[in-house]
Amino acid sequence: MLNLLLQTTIETDPDDWNIARFSRLEAFLSALRDDQGRPAFRVTARDRAPRGKPDPVLSTLHESNFDQVWLFAVDTGDGLAPEDCASINRFWHRGGGLIVMRDHMDLGSSICGLHGVGTAHHFHSHNRETDTGRHCGDDPACVHNISWPNYNSGRNGDFQRIRSVGSIHPVMRDRWSATGVIQYLPAHPHEGTVSAPPDNAHGRVIMEGQSVVSGRRFNIAVAFERCEQGGRAIAQSTFHHFADYNWDPAAGCPSFVTEPAGDGMIRFPDALRSTQQYVRNIAYWLNA
Repeated sequence: MLNLLLQTTIETDPDDWNIARFSRLEAFLSALRDDQGRPAFRVTARDRAPRGKPDPVLSTLHESNFDQVWLFAVDTGDGLAPEDCASINRFWHRGGGLIVMRDHMDLGSSICGLHGVGTAHHFHSHNRETDTGRHCGDDPACVHNISWPNYNSGRNGDFQRIRSVGSIHPVMRDRWSATGVIQYLPAHPHEGTVSAPPDNAHGRVIMEGQSVVSGRRFNIAVAFERCEQGGRAIAQSTFHHFADYNWDPAAGCPSFVTEPAGDGMIRFPDALRSTQQYVRNIAYWLNA
């Protein structure tokens, strides 16, 4: 059995994207079984301790028995202490599996201190893309003063059709799909963006989406293969692909989310099945 940590970068706040808002992901991962029918993963789900000092788990991650970490960077820039980043880096360098997710603009930018997977994420004020003109004002009607990167793939609660990039990566395989690849993920009106770091030959873009406003294509996921530098990892454009609210809006959301939700994920069950297949693929691939 592998030990899997689901971890946010904020302390528990009932009116924010705390770890309880990823309970369906936790339940799905906990229900996965190995070839002998035994639980494949022991899942621990937690928010960080109060900010302003190292988190007791994240700052000692390299000494733990966790095999992989699903990091939901839901902070506004101060979610990881330097000691947390240093330990996560050491965890990755010793071969631990990572998937690191953020959202629009500067949300989750504390992950810029992470090696490899952290440098794949681009923000408004940190690690900016060189071609920023592509990302200015993707949605001219955006709310809450959200600026680039800010891709609109659809309403929360709806699904988006995604496209595999390059040779089909193992996490993109779907034997139940007519195409043999993952076709759908939950939509979100404010996705961030990622790219393969030019100084890391082991990472590449594996998936892209398309804005429903501008028609622009944008990168959704970058995968890093195991190498002498570290373990396998994925940089994901938004944590909303895995949030309860985006799988089913009836699960509720923080009060600051005021945009109307869709119901595509409920009306089209294959979108949720596709999403869960992607989740399963990631969990098994990270430590394969």
